[in-house]
Amino acid sequence: MTDSPLRIATRQSRLALWQAEHVAARLREAHPNVNVVLVPMTTQGDRVLDRPLAQVGGKGLFIKELEIAIEENRADIAVHSMKDVPSELPPGMSLAAMLPRADARDAFVSRRFSNYRSLPQGARVGTSSLRRQCQLKAIRPDLEVIPLRGNVDTRLRKLDEEQYDAIILAAAGLIRLGFADRITHYIDFDHSLPAVGQGIVGIECRSNDERSLRLAGALDDAVSRRCCEAERAFALRLQGSCQSPIAGYAEARGAELVLRGVVGSEDGGTLYRGTVQGVDPVEIGIQLADRLLSAGADVLLAEQRARSAQAGTN
Repeated sequence: MTDSPLRIATRQSRLALWQAEHVAARLREAHPNVNVVLVPMTTQGDRVLDRPLAQVGGKGLFIKELEIAIEENRADIAVHSMKDVPSELPPGMSLAAMLPRADARDAFVSRRFSNYRSLPQGARVGTSSLRRQCQLKAIRPDLEVIPLRGNVDTRLRKLDEEQYDAIILAAAGLIRLGFADRITHYIDFDHSLPAVGQGIVGIECRSNDERSLRLAGALDDAVSRRCCEAERAFALRLQGSCQSPIAGYAEARGAELVLRGVVGSEDGGTLYRGTVQGVDPVEIGIQLADRLLSAGADVLLAEQRARSAQAGTN
C-alpha cells in the first residue's frame, strides 16, 4: 500500500454509499496498491426534508459540504450523481472521471396502476423534481403532483402507505439498490426527458491534485463524459434557476452526439423542445440552448429566475 490513502467524501444515504463503494471497488481494481477509504458525511440537502428541494437551494445542497471537505483536505475526491452537480463547478474543482452511464430513464412506480396514463383523474403523484412535474403535467394536467423528499427507501415506504397513487424516481437509483422489481413502467424519453447527467456517477477533486486526477481518471468513460459535457453545456447556457424545469439527454451515434433538450413551466403549460446533433459536445449544447432561448424560453427562464430570486432560493 502507498502511505497516504485515497479518501472519498460521500453522503450517507444508501444510494450515495452504494455509489461510493462502487467507485472504491473500481479504484482498488485499477490501483491495487492504493488504500481507498470512505469519509461519510451528512449534507444540508439530507437534513432539510420538510420543504421542496427547489425552495431550499436546489440539488447543489447535496454536494457543497463534500466540496468543502475536499477544499479543506479532509477528503481527496467526492462521488456524486451527476444530476446533482451544478452546471458550473466552484473555482479550483474538476471532474476527474465520469463512469459508464446506467439507465437514464425515469421510472413510474405504483402498487395499483400500470403507468401514468392509467392513473384516475386527479390522482396523487409524488416527485421531488420540477422537471418531472413539468413533463408529467404537460401530458396529464389533471394530476395532483405532491412533493416527495427523502431517500429511496423512504419514498417507497410513503407509496406503500398509500400517501401517493404513484411516484416517479430515477430508474438508475432503483436498479442500483436492488429495487428494479418495484418499477412498474419505464417512462419513454419522449414523455419524460431525464435530468442533465442522470444515470452517471461522477468523481470530483481539486484541479491541482495531480494524484487524485490520475487515480480517478483511470475510471473515466469517454462516451459518458462527452454526453454529459453536452448536457451540462446546454444547462449552463440556459442559466436556469432552482425553479427552472430543464431536461437534457445526449447519446452517441457513431462519431456524433444527438442531444435532446426541454425547458418548461412548472405547470407543464409551456414546453420548449429541441434536438441537435454534432461532434463537439460543448458546441451542440450551446447550439440547442440558443435555439430554445430564441424560441421563447428566454422569457420563461427570466420569469423563473426573478421568482427564484424573490423567494431567496437562487
